[in-house]
Amino acid sequence: MFRSMMIGKLHCLRVTGADLHYEGSIAPDPDPTEAAAILPHEFVEIWNKTTGARISTYVIPGPRGSRCCVLNGAAARTCQVGDELIIAARAVVAETELCEFVSRTVVFCAENRIVRQMEHRLTNNHEGRWGLSVSSDRESD
Repeated sequence: MFRSMMIGKLHCLRVTGADLHYEGSIAPDPDPTEAAAILPHEFVEIWNKTTGARISTYVIPGPRGSRCCVLNGAAARTCQVGDELIIAARAVVAETELCEFVSRTVVFCAENRIVRQMEHRLTNNHEGRWGLSVSSDRESD
């Protein structure tokens, strides 16, 4: 059996731009996407905390170190500059590999600086009960 698992999440990243006439995608700063193990051209789900809009698109790298988050093409119609987003990537994982699977979450402040990074690992007591182990590293402001 296979499970669809969250592999990486950017939490509370704020929109810095939108370009309706670009071919499509979301372009965040590559530093946080790398921290969340989200790859260029990987499909992601985007949930706009400000409006409730939900879309699916793929990631292209924005300028490194810019703290940008630009929605392009049709995705640009779903947001305004300043909207807070949750961006999540998923992976299909064999159930036999779930205990080796690591999910990463990167949390941002209002200026799109990383304020916390977390790793989530599943645990199993081998009696069918799953748990979650979370480790967190706080960044300096």
